[in-house]
Amino acid sequence: MRHLIFLLVIGLAGLAVLLSLGAWQVQRMVWKQQILDVIDSRIYADPVGLPESPDPIADKYMPVRLVGQLTAGELHVLISTRNLGPGYRVIAPFETADGRRILVDRGFIRTAAKAHERNTGKVELIGNLHWPDEVDSYTPPADLDKNIWYARDVDAMAAALDTLPIMVVLNEHPINGSHVRPLPINTASIPNDHLQYAVTWFSLALIWAAMTAYFLWRSRAKTES
Repeated sequence: MRHLIFLLVIGLAGLAVLLSLGAWQVQRMVWKQQILDVIDSRIYADPVGLPESPDPIADKYMPVRLVGQLTAGELHVLISTRNLGPGYRVIAPFETADGRRILVDRGFIRTAAKAHERNTGKVELIGNLHWPDEVDSYTPPADLDKNIWYARDVDAMAAALDTLPIMVVLNEHPINGSHVRPLPINTASIPNDHLQYAVTWFSLALIWAAMTAYFLWRSRAKTES
């Protein structure tokens, strides 16, 4: 009898833990979706003028309209995309009509186009303010001689191009002949895998319950025999 009680206690405790983990993942899924909805609402709002002093938290993803001039000099961030393959993001300096210099992420170029000259000049741009969080302890330092960066480090890039630490990721590229494909901001690159995790925990809970019931049945059958 004590053996059966012990198995029952262990079974119920394990089941409670697995169910609680599954429920927690469901809560995380709802929380993450709310964040993604907020980001979407920011990304696709009507564009406004560039704020005087954009805030990296409050103004992240804000759509803006820029009027000014793309100037010479650019930085290349090594990336690989599922649809386009290996290449570079082109980060270039932009001078606004009021004289501020900022960074713009013009978009993607293929590896073979790295040395090509891209058009500059007066232009009107639409994009989203962004301060990417791509640098960690594993990120290699930029190869300045070859102009190869491994992450969009806004502060370091601003220092390299003598701009303010402000980046705008373009929604479209208005200058033809530059072989640049825009990579606009969207929430598709922000994973929300909590449903998958929840299903895993609930599946384990079901298996655990079945195994507990089986062992209880076997133990009871042995006791009665």
